[in-house]
Amino acid sequence: MTATEHPFAHLSENQLAELAREFDAIHDQVRADLGERDRRYIKGVIRLHRQIAVAGRALLLGSRSKVAWTAGTGCLAIAKILENMEIGHNVLHGQWDWMNDPCIHSSTWDWDTASTAAAWKHSHNYIHHTYTNIRGKDKDLGYEIMRIDPHQKWHPAYLAQPLYNLLLMAFFEWGVAVHDMDVEAIRAGEKPMKDVWHDIKGISGKARDQILKDYVGWPLVSALAATAVGRLVHREPRSRARVLADRARGRRRKGAVRARLAAARAEGAGTFAATFWADFTANIIRNLWAHSIIFCGHFPDQTYTFSQDEVRDETRGGWYVRQLVGAANITGSPLFHLLSGNLGYQVEHHLFPDMPSSRYAEIASQVREICRRYGLPYNTGPLSKQLGTVHRTILRLAFPGGKVRPKPGPYRGDELERAA
Repeated sequence: MTATEHPFAHLSENQLAELAREFDAIHDQVRADLGERDRRYIKGVIRLHRQIAVAGRALLLGSRSKVAWTAGTGCLAIAKILENMEIGHNVLHGQWDWMNDPCIHSSTWDWDTASTAAAWKHSHNYIHHTYTNIRGKDKDLGYEIMRIDPHQKWHPAYLAQPLYNLLLMAFFEWGVAVHDMDVEAIRAGEKPMKDVWHDIKGISGKARDQILKDYVGWPLVSALAATAVGRLVHREPRSRARVLADRARGRRRKGAVRARLAAARAEGAGTFAATFWADFTANIIRNLWAHSIIFCGHFPDQTYTFSQDEVRDETRGGWYVRQLVGAANITGSPLFHLLSGNLGYQVEHHLFPDMPSSRYAEIASQVREICRRYGLPYNTGPLSKQLGTVHRTILRLAFPGGKVRPKPGPYRGDELERAA
């Protein structure tokens, strides 16, 4: 492993102080400009999410049809991605608290995932965003189960990390929920048991709600609807004369009634199972997407990590630069950025985590200009490149050794064209 020089070692204390003032000014300018168009944006995204979710649930009423199942599952996956990435993650960051809307506020919002809002805000908003990429402090650096930086000491357990990373991809929401408990602190005896039991109670409550909602409640709604429709469609019309004749003869045609009921039950059971697997698939798709976006924003070759000694006397300017070089962007279309929660602008998000995500694209050019003038890198690249380097790192560092990958030089103004 080779040592890596601080990316801002060339900056004086005065330069770091001036850099901090420039970043503070960007934040304050956006904060002063927030208003009706921002309010319309977040309410529009929430409305879009609900419309897509309703469309998905309506389609899954006919989930025994392959076409309806595929379309419904796709809608549901997109709705879950929107809710977790652009809505839940950003609302819980307090990005929309300035509206003072009790329905869209970090203190009241709960989201469609296994993590409780309170636990996630502590582990993510506080721990991760305060101690970003500081080894031994940032719990998100490998999520306490993976070696993603060569400075981390190797252990034989890491040999399995390419395999359990696949499980983490598929069940990411559950992995994050357990991670929020701070298992390392529990093992070290640093976390009081009353806090541990409080977290377990919160996670088990969310787990119960998620399982009942996705794997019992909605499949049951689909099954009952399909059963009702099936009985209506297959009901045999009878004339009044026929009814009177049947009553007169005392014939109830029990065999035919039982047959229709059996057919309706089979229709309901089939629809229940189809909706169950649709919900399961949608959750897997959402988890794969969230894992990819988050890992690409934190663990590609471009990002730096820091020892605790390196940041011991960190200034405001130093904090900004650590956020800047500890994150990486992903290039993409406006639709891509919407579905990624605007975390394709991970650099801007780490600089200003409480700024509405819809503003990151607007300030990106200002951030790049500061990087150019101060001789700092601006980490960015397409999803395929970022994802490839992440998984290469996970595979290589499963084994002993490894070295720090080459880091990008100062931003010169043409890196975006090369990245695209």
